[in-house]
Amino acid sequence: MIKQSFSGQVLRTSRTLLGSSGLSLQLDSDTIMPSDHVRVLGVTFSSDLSLDKHVSTVCAQSFFWLRQLRRVRRSLDDESMKTMVHAFVTTRVDFCNTVFASAPRSVTDKLQRVLNAAARLVSGTRKYDRGLSHLLHVHLHWLDVADRVKFKLGLTVHRCLSNKAPHYLADSCTLVSNIASRRRLRSAHRRHLDVPRYNRSTLGRRSFSVAGPTVWNLLPDDLRDHGCTESTFKQSLKTYLFAQH
Repeated sequence: MIKQSFSGQVLRTSRTLLGSSGLSLQLDSDTIMPSDHVRVLGVTFSSDLSLDKHVSTVCAQSFFWLRQLRRVRRSLDDESMKTMVHAFVTTRVDFCNTVFASAPRSVTDKLQRVLNAAARLVSGTRKYDRGLSHLLHVHLHWLDVADRVKFKLGLTVHRCLSNKAPHYLADSCTLVSNIASRRRLRSAHRRHLDVPRYNRSTLGRRSFSVAGPTVWNLLPDDLRDHGCTESTFKQSLKTYLFAQH
C-alpha cells in the first residue's frame, strides 16, 4: 500500500521547480541547494519529471543480479530460479511502476529487455532463440511491462472503488453515475469513471486521476462489475491482458 500510495501521490503532482533554477532553501544555518535528480522512496525523478535516470538505475541493478544468478544457474532448478529472479529482478521492475503510466516506449522498452533477459535465464534459452513471446506469456505467465502498469492501475482503481485505498487516491475515481448531469448517459450504467480534462502539452495524462480512469473505462463490463471481488478481478484482469496479444 505504501508503494501504491506513493505512486499515486507522485502522479498527481504537477511539474515542480527542480534543477539548476537558482533557487535555494535556508534552514537555520544550513542552505539546501536544488538538485537535477531527487530520489524519493526508491524512485529517482529528474528536474523535468522524466524517469530516464530511474529506469537506467533499475536496469543496471537488475542486469547486475542477472549476471550473479547466471553463475549459479546450474545449481538451481527452474522453480528455485524463478523465485530468485522474482526476489532480485522483477520486484525492481514492478516497484512503483504506476509512475510509468503513459510513458513513451523508449522508457518501457528498456525495462522490457530486463524481463526478456530474466525469462531467458529462467528457461535456459539463448538470447537469439525464437519464441520469446510464447515463453513470457504462456510458459512463465509474465505480463509485459506496459501491461504490468495497466494491471497495477486497474487494481488500484478497483481498490479505490472498494474503499480499500487512501482517500487522496479514491477522490480521483468518480463514477459517472455520481455526476448529476451525466446520470442518463450510457457510460453511467456501465460503471465508467469520469476522466478529467488535461493539457496535452504537459504531464497531465500521466497523473493517476487521468491514467487510472482511462485504463478502467477500457476494461470489459464484467471486470467493472460491482460484485467482482479483488481476487477474481486480479485473475480476470490478467487473463484479459494476455488475450490482447
